Amino acid sequence: MVKLDDYERIIGRERVEAIRELAAPLEGVAVQHINSAAVGGGVAEILKRLVPLMEDVGLVPRWDVLRGTNEFFSITKTFHNAFHGQPVEINEWMFETYREVSRQNFDLLDAAADFVILHDQQPLGLAELRPDHSGHWVWYCHIDPVDVDRRLWEFLKNYATRCDGAIYHLYEYVKELGKRVYVMPPAIDPLSEKNREVDEEERRTVLERLEVPGDLPLVVQVSRFDRLKDPMGVIRSFRMVREQVPCRLVLAGGGAGDDPEGSQVLEEVRQEADGDPGIMILELSPTADLEINVLQRTAAVVVQKSVREGFGLTVTEAMWKGRPLVAAPVGGIRIQVLHEETGLAASGDEAVAGAVVRMLRNPELAASMGRAGREMVRRNFIIPVYLERWIGMLAAERRLTC
Repeated sequence: MVKLDDYERIIGRERVEAIRELAAPLEGVAVQHINSAAVGGGVAEILKRLVPLMEDVGLVPRWDVLRGTNEFFSITKTFHNAFHGQPVEINEWMFETYREVSRQNFDLLDAAADFVILHDQQPLGLAELRPDHSGHWVWYCHIDPVDVDRRLWEFLKNYATRCDGAIYHLYEYVKELGKRVYVMPPAIDPLSEKNREVDEEERRTVLERLEVPGDLPLVVQVSRFDRLKDPMGVIRSFRMVREQVPCRLVLAGGGAGDDPEGSQVLEEVRQEADGDPGIMILELSPTADLEINVLQRTAAVVVQKSVREGFGLTVTEAMWKGRPLVAAPVGGIRIQVLHEETGLAASGDEAVAGAVVRMLRNPELAASMGRAGREMVRRNFIIPVYLERWIGMLAAERRLTC
């Protein structure tokens, strides 16, 4: 199991001791996390690393996953799209199905938990139980709710307002609920299989297994196959780049148990690529962490051409690896990719293509931005820093309600 002391070489002994000291008053406090998937997606990845660290510093955490049908997850995927302002149909049947599945999961609740954390909108319906539970309830909104569909928000707001507080990634995401608000961006684990150092032999072995040639520079986007990640736009931009600089595109990703739309988008991406030998589309398993690590480390340029983004942990991962980034300035990407400092911000097919060409033609610029990006992540977006913020939030919530 991962321990806080394992990060001493990254954050220093003094910071490790300060985090333990901060956590000491919370020893024995029970924290229950509930989300919608055990693997696949950023929330599951975060909890996989956060929960053991919480235990290491004296908390008593547990992590439970919502049980849902394909129908339920299709509905919550529609809700996800509606959060991001996409035109979708929202109707009463969806709300009733959501309520019914939520009630079928009431048994997940730990009656003795001091804190119940509901991650995103899928488990938010469990807040119906809040009046009869003695713990502190917090809704953690990991997605961008700025343009959420009005009818959907009125429905979910009934649950969110039952919680004692809410956490958002960015200040501009905060919704008025009349409750306490915390702003806490997520983080990656630099010691995980997806982010650890990789030696040259490992790198070559993985690339050979994936059948990725080493003859040309790689332009890489790693993301779920989701329209909000604009994989079709990445292909269009790549074809512009290739007219100026010989290179190869790798689109790598997979799905998640709570995203039934992924296979349909993957097929659309394959149709857009149309058998182009310069475009590799890799459908990876949710556990393909080493493969993602190697692809990001091998990339000459990493692209993240998202239309909307809650935070963008794939960007954080690439920055930790010192890779040059070209990314759309949306959501949490804006506070990570600082234009001309830690990467290049670009929107639209032509602008993204131009930025990628610039990176490919200026290796010194690319290396400089890569170094700056890694240091930004080390200071702000790694799991021990995230743990420290969690401890501060939990302590503040206890003080405010005592």
